[in-house]
Amino acid sequence: MNALPNRIDILGEMTIAAAAELRRQLLAALAEASELDVDLSQVSEIDSAGMQLLVAAKREASAQGKLLRFTNHSAAVFYALELCKLTGHLGDPVLIQSQS
Repeated sequence: MNALPNRIDILGEMTIAAAAELRRQLLAALAEASELDVDLSQVSEIDSAGMQLLVAAKREASAQGKLLRFTNHSAAVFYALELCKLTGHLGDPVLIQSQS
């Protein structure tokens, strides 16, 4: 995972094998910012643990009154969001509009 101020890039897999470490990193980044962009363009694979992580991070940000945006969804992430019918909840608004 790469980090810039108010932005983190998730690199590689968002699977059960990486979920605990990704969760720790996401929560740490969220603790440091009132707004956070999570770039998903380099996610090569995502499973149900990765999807749960996205939902939990969004829920945690909301509970803290913070803004969390998932952006630049890779094809793997976009497919998983579509499959789980979570595009409207976790999708990038620009991406979703362009797909219409």
